[in-house]
Amino acid sequence: MLVFASYENVFHALARNKEVVHTYEGHKGRIHLLLPFGDHVISVDTANVLIVWDVQSEEEYLRLDFDKAVFAVSAILHPSTYLNKILLGSEQGSLQLWNIRSNKLLYSFAGWGLGVTTLQQAPAVDVVAVGLVSGHIIVHNIKFDETLMKFQQDWGPITAISFRTDGHPVMAAGSPVGHIALWDLEEKKIISQMRNAHSTAVAGMSFVPGEPLLITNGADNAIRVWIFDGPGGTGRLLRSRMGHSAPPTKIRYHGQNGEQILSAGQDGTLQSFSTVHERFNKSLGRGSINKKKSKRKGLKNDTMALPPITAFASEIAHQNDWDGIIACHQGYITCTTWNYQRCSMGAHKLMPEEFSNYKPLDIYATAVDITTCGNFAVIGMSTGQVDVYNMQSGLHRGCYGKERAHEGAVRGVAVDGLNQLTITAGKEGLVKFWKFKTKDLVHSTDLSSPPSGILLHRDSGILGIASDDFSISILDIETRKIVRRFSGHHGQINDMTFSPDGRWLITSSMDCTIKTWDLPSGCLIDCFLVDSAAVSITMSPTGDFLASAHVDELGIYLWSNRSLYSLVSLRPLPADYEPATVMLPGTRPVQDEEAGDEETFDKMIEYDSPEQLGEQLVTLSLLPESRWKNLLNLDIIKKKNKPKEPPKVPKSAPFFIPTIPGLIPRYATPEQENDIQSKVVNLGVLAQKSDFCIHLEEALSTNEYTAPLNLLKDLGPSNIEVELRGLAPEGGGSVEVMLSFLRMIGMMLTKKYNFELAQAYLALFLKLHLKILSSEPKLLEEISRLSTQLEETWIHLRTLFNQSLCVLKYVKSALL
Repeated sequence: MLVFASYENVFHALARNKEVVHTYEGHKGRIHLLLPFGDHVISVDTANVLIVWDVQSEEEYLRLDFDKAVFAVSAILHPSTYLNKILLGSEQGSLQLWNIRSNKLLYSFAGWGLGVTTLQQAPAVDVVAVGLVSGHIIVHNIKFDETLMKFQQDWGPITAISFRTDGHPVMAAGSPVGHIALWDLEEKKIISQMRNAHSTAVAGMSFVPGEPLLITNGADNAIRVWIFDGPGGTGRLLRSRMGHSAPPTKIRYHGQNGEQILSAGQDGTLQSFSTVHERFNKSLGRGSINKKKSKRKGLKNDTMALPPITAFASEIAHQNDWDGIIACHQGYITCTTWNYQRCSMGAHKLMPEEFSNYKPLDIYATAVDITTCGNFAVIGMSTGQVDVYNMQSGLHRGCYGKERAHEGAVRGVAVDGLNQLTITAGKEGLVKFWKFKTKDLVHSTDLSSPPSGILLHRDSGILGIASDDFSISILDIETRKIVRRFSGHHGQINDMTFSPDGRWLITSSMDCTIKTWDLPSGCLIDCFLVDSAAVSITMSPTGDFLASAHVDELGIYLWSNRSLYSLVSLRPLPADYEPATVMLPGTRPVQDEEAGDEETFDKMIEYDSPEQLGEQLVTLSLLPESRWKNLLNLDIIKKKNKPKEPPKVPKSAPFFIPTIPGLIPRYATPEQENDIQSKVVNLGVLAQKSDFCIHLEEALSTNEYTAPLNLLKDLGPSNIEVELRGLAPEGGGSVEVMLSFLRMIGMMLTKKYNFELAQAYLALFLKLHLKILSSEPKLLEEISRLSTQLEETWIHLRTLFNQSLCVLKYVKSALL
């Protein structure tokens, strides 16, 4: 049910391989031996302390301290059928049998005068295999203290032992050099050797009970399953899972589905990791100068092995037809091609023809790129030479510049998406643009600091340039001008990657930060610290993950893009922002991070736009045009919409609750549903003032015109006309109310909001009441003041409109 795993002086119990259910703390030294023992678990540390723990309560059941000079514990085993007993092996060579329930030493074995490295129970009761530092394997009966048989290996100390339990009397033993020896226990002789099962020491091995399967693992970051079904008794590799045995140097997403990451490591291998499931992982193998010769010589004595890959480029366009990956190696002049489909090195080794007879040590390839079509590879050299090769045939197709493209070493090469331009960056501080086909120099840009690397986002034509002064420049390849500069890193920039839409540039540096720059706004929008600097980063073509490889870390870490599934503020980070250290992603969710996320959500306040951004700005209302645009043409619209015949009364009452007609539907009150209506006209009702008039009268004294304006905004065009007609004395209004209306319009023009409503209401007011306005001196005075105010506002607006139109016309017509 549980898996026990130790690190330093602590060990955990994990359930379902991901959830930590118990933590055991109490050791002072580093734990190097663990043994599950029923309801207990036994641990031994380098300080020579053995502790028996109760699994459930996490409490110490027993503690034993051994003298390092007399008995330094180096191996531990529970012999089958020996109740409550454990067998301990020591570096001095002696063995001890202990009863841990009664805390008694039952028996001491003298040993063989050599340190014990491993103990393993044989299929037979009372029989134990003991591995020694000298390479001897002793098969010993612990009941009678008798040695049954002895074997010897020549590859150093025994690292692991396992027995077959499927009916074959075979014992397997591992060695520090990665070889495995298979011994026949009946004939007491070696059956076969499995050489180079691992490239490092065999750390552990175990035969599957009752099956001809052997599982081995080692420090080369590989776990392998071997099956014994051949006639010679030797095992063949059935399946394996492996990563890099040395940290990755360069990672890049392969293809457009965002499911494979190509990774080159310091161990010289090129591997493909799947982001979906580990069963889709591939190893493309290790680079070799001569494959046939290196196969004959084996892994250990391989003088044909190529140095680690420092840079590579891949393309899927023609990967089914020929090689789709080009790579350059550390301090090596030859560039290699690789085939993703066949998972192997490719057919061609690309290098300038003048070096075909001899390979100089001081000249090497520094940068590579492959075209979108997959037909051509561009290679930059440390001498400043840039060559083009055909990927299908491996033939040289020309070079840039008369002798060489740059004075200094080439720091980066890139080809645009249509094979029109080749961009090269040199150590001397120049970025040059060449025609891809004719190899002519088109343009040269001088940088303020030598570039350390370049990256092109082909879809948008944006080139990212990392400089030696730790700054980043963004260059537009259309205008060939630097459009953005970013500074903020305090260490060498290791790698850059663009988001798929080209809006973000993500950079990693030796100062252990990973920063996200927003290109349209030119701001830093995200920054976090990691424990070890990211050597290489790459963003998924689908935009869901950022992958990173770190200093002294064997794995590739995936970071999810939180902006895809939650609200993320892309506001610029403040200048004094202190980034927090983030743990590298693991398979187990960290509890603290979830709490941190909630805080960020609390801080995210939705932006609520004010009614008016600034007093000097003209603000329009949010009403639809139908409410105000046709106010002057209402009489024409009414004539057009006049019904041809009077409306017919429905025969039966409607099922729906009747509503009052208007812009905002309201239910009819029961009083309006009375069938019996008085035919006597109530003159008091006709003389009643509207709410709009009442509010206007109140506003004369209070000078607050918000309430009447809000009433007008809620009405439709016909109702607005009725309300404005009612302001005149013959319509039940007064000159004071008309004056109040004009002051309301003046207030709207002064504050410069609901600007189009003010124009429409005033136009209708003038159309309806022109005669009265001309005869009343109070109203005339107010109107002349309004006229001056309107003219000033329009002159200001017209100037701005003309200026904007001129700029727009220039931008449309001018040649860039």
